[in-house]
Amino acid sequence: MSIAENIHHLEAQLQGTNCRLVAVTKTHPVELLREAYEAGARLFGENKVQEMAAKQPELPADIEWHLIGHLQTNKVKYIAPFVHTIQSVDSLKLLQEIEKQGAKNDRIINCFLQFHIADEETKTGLFSLPEAEEILQSEAYRAMHHLRITGVMGIATNTDDEAQLRREFQELRGYFEKLKASYFADAETFREISMGMSADYRLAIEEGSTLIRVGSAIFGHRNYATAAS
Repeated sequence: MSIAENIHHLEAQLQGTNCRLVAVTKTHPVELLREAYEAGARLFGENKVQEMAAKQPELPADIEWHLIGHLQTNKVKYIAPFVHTIQSVDSLKLLQEIEKQGAKNDRIINCFLQFHIADEETKTGLFSLPEAEEILQSEAYRAMHHLRITGVMGIATNTDDEAQLRREFQELRGYFEKLKASYFADAETFREISMGMSADYRLAIEEGSTLIRVGSAIFGHRNYATAAS
């Protein structure tokens, strides 16, 4: 199927849910991103800062850019002028840099707290609710005015075990619900649970995802040769 057909197929599955589609565009050329845009996609997810910063000026201004990969503090400045949401916040240090760059650009940048929910050591993220609470209770966080924490994100284990995937998605939703009750009860903007990718998004939707991050099911397998050039 074409990119447009794939997007329409995914959007049809999201009808009647509280979930939206983030088209994961990493390693794909701008021409394919334009096809996705013309098919209605407006939320684009990139893993690498350099790639996002290079593509953003080439595409329409109403695209909502989400950084979904691990983010180093020294790279924040390159996306701070335009990024909509940084989904991969896993430390107070990173939040402090986002705050600094948000202030420089006179912007409020949305952030998700990323939790480590997978049974894989290579994945990044906060390992527990107390880790997140330590950040939210800190004086440094409370003094921030140029970022807004609007949800949580997690990457499930790469497995065909549906029971395990559901447990991991339920764990992330549990983190969201506890943080909502304790820290964001009056914040309507704290409402996103970003979980589910091409292989497991159907389960994630059933478990309460509000954002699925889908790449290969839209664009096909990634072209690493193009990405490296």
